[in-house]
Amino acid sequence: MAIIITDECINCDACIVECPNNAIYEPAQEWAYADETALSGTVISLSGDEIDADEMNEPISEEFYYIVPEKCTECKGFHDEPQCASVCPVDCCIPDENHVETEEVLLAKKAWLHAE
Repeated sequence: MAIIITDECINCDACIVECPNNAIYEPAQEWAYADETALSGTVISLSGDEIDADEMNEPISEEFYYIVPEKCTECKGFHDEPQCASVCPVDCCIPDENHVETEEVLLAKKAWLHAE
């Protein structure tokens, strides 16, 4: 499952540099699949949809740092635990119950994002 940042976030910036998938964004910042990944141009998502990896998407949060669930792999294939949660000083990086995924799916997402 993806990680979510709760509204207890203090916008300290500790998590953003720790994310190996560049799935964490500042409040009100637009995001793209291509940001710091191997994706570019038109790609087929893991669900089979055609997407423009370079297209800028609306921010998920205007007030707090946020994690794009489609880019979050819980650091599987990189680290033993989600790095955002391990560095968060207020413990606001928690499992997102709305985006439950198996380890197999998370590893496939990692491979897709980084063209392995």
